[in-house]
Amino acid sequence: MAAGPASAATVTIGSPAGIVVSGALGRVFIGDDTTDSIVATDYTGERVDSVSGIDGIFDLALSEDGATLYATARGSHEIVALDAATLDVKARYPVATKIGPLYLEATGGKVWFTYEDPTDGHGDLGSVDPAADPAAGTDPVALRQLPHENPGVGGGPYIDSDPSAPGMLAIGGTDFFDMTKDLMAVVDVSGATPRLTAWHDGGYALNYVSDIDLVPGAAQVLVDGTDRHTYANGTFSPAGAYPAGRGADIAPNGLVAQLGPIGDNTVAVHRPGASTPIRTYTADAHALAWAPDSSRIFALVSGPRGYVLKTLTDPAKSVTTLTVDAPATAARAKKLTVTGRASATVPLPSGTRLQITRTDLESPGGKALPAVTLKPDGTYSFTDTPPAGGTVTYKAAWAGDSGHTPVNATDRTEVSRAATALTLNRNGNTYDYGADVSFTAHLGTTYKNRTVEIWADPYGGDKPKKLLKAAKVNSNGNISATVDMTRDTVVSAVFKGDARYKPRTVTSTAYARVKISTAVSRHYKTARIGSTSYYWFHKNTDPLLTTSMTYYKGRKHRFDLQVYAGGKWHSDVSRYFPLGTNGKSAVTLEAPGVTGLRLRMRSAYVNGSSGDNVNSTTYGAWKYLYFSK
Repeated sequence: MAAGPASAATVTIGSPAGIVVSGALGRVFIGDDTTDSIVATDYTGERVDSVSGIDGIFDLALSEDGATLYATARGSHEIVALDAATLDVKARYPVATKIGPLYLEATGGKVWFTYEDPTDGHGDLGSVDPAADPAAGTDPVALRQLPHENPGVGGGPYIDSDPSAPGMLAIGGTDFFDMTKDLMAVVDVSGATPRLTAWHDGGYALNYVSDIDLVPGAAQVLVDGTDRHTYANGTFSPAGAYPAGRGADIAPNGLVAQLGPIGDNTVAVHRPGASTPIRTYTADAHALAWAPDSSRIFALVSGPRGYVLKTLTDPAKSVTTLTVDAPATAARAKKLTVTGRASATVPLPSGTRLQITRTDLESPGGKALPAVTLKPDGTYSFTDTPPAGGTVTYKAAWAGDSGHTPVNATDRTEVSRAATALTLNRNGNTYDYGADVSFTAHLGTTYKNRTVEIWADPYGGDKPKKLLKAAKVNSNGNISATVDMTRDTVVSAVFKGDARYKPRTVTSTAYARVKISTAVSRHYKTARIGSTSYYWFHKNTDPLLTTSMTYYKGRKHRFDLQVYAGGKWHSDVSRYFPLGTNGKSAVTLEAPGVTGLRLRMRSAYVNGSSGDNVNSTTYGAWKYLYFSK
């Protein structure tokens, strides 16, 4: 066997094989049959230690003084004793049986276990006396300790002990040969020889026994977490029942943590004898164990790769539920009524008072309103006159008590606010590229907030919306900000509202032309024809026309060419050419080879057709060309 190093990792158990809790050490010990190991965790479920090599681990128990941890190893047929603080192996006790040892308890100064007797196949009880000295000829292991001639149960029955009744064992199982009969026994093991206190082996049929617990402070046993039976005069008598379950663990203070029936993934906590649970947890649990101080329950619940430890806190506190119902809408400065209800499985104390808080634009940190007392049926109501508009939140809260969890709940109402005037100029205007344009917003009447934000959102996904200015308007209600018009831009004026006036946003869309020019080269002179200046070319020279335009990814410019004839200009060519990343495009015209020909050309950006829509359509100036000899 090897003890593993401590590591801060959440434990996953493949096949649970016993769970016990040490209050003194603050540890939970869990057996894992898949890995033949014991894992020690803290109360949060984080691994602190482990030991492996326990062949066929089946169950765990702590000694009465908490110093020794015992484990049954049905594979190697032994009881293993380990130091609870270090998980070092202290002793191993071989058990001469074909099946077992199985279930395990420590009480009366000894360790008690169940097993299947190799001679008749019936279940029986054995013990280990840690004080026995094998060197002196005293065998620490004793078999056939069940004080009855014919146990009448196949396999190893379940056993349980309780610190409130040291030296007492509860034993239970089902007769595998006659499934309508069940074994139940209470055995006093405080003396040298076990003595039978109560016995039952088929006088009346019970449910299939899959769990048995001694009830603290009462001469009772709990079977399958459901049926309570008193034992007196050597017999068992029904003493009531909890709702159907499939097993339980009982706290030292008597609280019963019950696993729900098959298919019901809950853990219910009952006060002794109470049919209505104090509280119910949602947990697909396989096994339960109480902390020795009854402060919490440790549950092994199903996880994605096995079982994990989940801590169920405040088991003695009934879960309080609370509702708040405020009107969906209301008028500012008008009275409204808020109602609600508080409840719990354990009734709330008479006179319970809820703390009420209102949160709004005037009191963002919350303002305490007069406390309200629950009516006998758990309902409550109060009135309020909200001074501020907007979203108003009403919160009701109760701090809880020793028997109830704290609780709070909220609801919201939308309280009306007046509308204010807000305008923004320049909508629809078009400007030359790079023009600095001042946009002015005007704000009407408000309550306290006189701040307006002006935002610019240029066309194109490569430039984000930008806050240009956020300030209080002047005495005339105006605020201005300047936009550098390099692209079509949506300008927004934003008033965020106040306690009496609701928010408002207005927009203006202004448009920006591109910067565009065309350079003509390879001509031999410039001269006027009439009042128009022309670039003069020899008839066999190819003109080079270079367009410069504001660049944008994927942008093209349109090349328009017209011919002069019959006293009029006639369109000849209109074609798109891509811009280089430097914003330039050079187009060569083929020389006409004739004289007296007059042409003109221009470059244009056409919104949409030029490959994007971030600017407004812009036409460059015409360039006039004349071909001579």
